[in-house]
Amino acid sequence: MSLQNIKPDLILTSLALRAQITADELAKKIEYKGRIHYMEELYNSRPKTLMNVLTLQDDSYNNIFFIGHNPELTEFANFLVKDNFSKFPTLGVLSIELDIESWSDICEKCGKIDFFIQPKQFKYYVPKQIRTTLAQKE
Repeated sequence: MSLQNIKPDLILTSLALRAQITADELAKKIEYKGRIHYMEELYNSRPKTLMNVLTLQDDSYNNIFFIGHNPELTEFANFLVKDNFSKFPTLGVLSIELDIESWSDICEKCGKIDFFIQPKQFKYYVPKQIRTTLAQKE
């Protein structure tokens, strides 16, 4: 994400220790300087609760990162996107582009999947910029 300059305006994470550690490490890795919100509402919550959390966010935020748990995040992804999303693996990264003007406009099926990265792909993913650099050295 840092190589593609994908940065959040806000990070919302579950209060669970593993989620907090993930959020903290991710923030360090991508050099996020904003505040991380540790929220009880993101632990064992239904899609409606997760939607309510997002609808309350300030419209000055364009990119919000959610760090949470399954099956809740998979259910929420399926609530938001038109296509069926099978399963969110541990440490999976899903980007959803929402067709909304304001966070308060979030509704069922208002988004589409921008990209999805499974953890096993991290091992093999080499960004185009690095592939180009490596090819020049050979």
